[in-house]
Amino acid sequence: MAAVPDGANLGLGCGNPQAIAELKPGEVVLDLGSGGGFDCFLAARQVGETGYVIGVDMTPEMVSRARDNAAKGGYTNTDFRLGEIEHLPVADQSVDVIISNCVINLSPDKQQVFNEAFRVLRPGGRLAVSDVVATADLPADIQNDLDVYYSGCISGASSIDELKTMLAQSGFKDIVVELKEESRLFIKDWVPGSKIEDYITSAVINKPLGIHNSASALAFRPGSFIVSPPKRGANKLSS
Repeated sequence: MAAVPDGANLGLGCGNPQAIAELKPGEVVLDLGSGGGFDCFLAARQVGETGYVIGVDMTPEMVSRARDNAAKGGYTNTDFRLGEIEHLPVADQSVDVIISNCVINLSPDKQQVFNEAFRVLRPGGRLAVSDVVATADLPADIQNDLDVYYSGCISGASSIDELKTMLAQSGFKDIVVELKEESRLFIKDWVPGSKIEDYITSAVINKPLGIHNSASALAFRPGSFIVSPPKRGANKLSS
């Protein structure tokens, strides 16, 4: 954390997607909604000089800030691009891992986001996301009195079943979504006194690797899965 440039962490996330992704040296990573670049810089350190991290954000201000932060921190294996997560400025089948931290819930067209994610992932690629999900329908009084700052995060939350359906329709397999119950401790502060934590919580979409106290889930693009990063020029895949 100390090596990440000042101004990169905007404090707007709800998890640690680059940790649940279990990134490997040499992998190409894409961050949806990269903001000031915080998660990208953490990922860049994990994939190393042979890896690469692409951040996509829809606001020119954030892209400019992330690029400045990359220059300050000496992150030469990052690339920040202006674009929408519904229409990614990324080539087909060019990414090993997609991460995102509390951004997809803000999209008005989540199905298109997952369609695009599937398009840019290589066969066997994986989606590792921390986001907000709905665990119950919001009462009318809460819907009508949401805090302006967090209204998008709350009102845009989908249920686990909805997320699984959208991911499957995009072509993902082996989908697991698990809740992070401990996230209710900070979610309750989003709209104090509203009991909002009874209706939404944080969850992660990632491959279950070992035993985790918090929730984890993963969606894979079907195909050969890269067990270890291949050497340059190699094509080392296992089924």
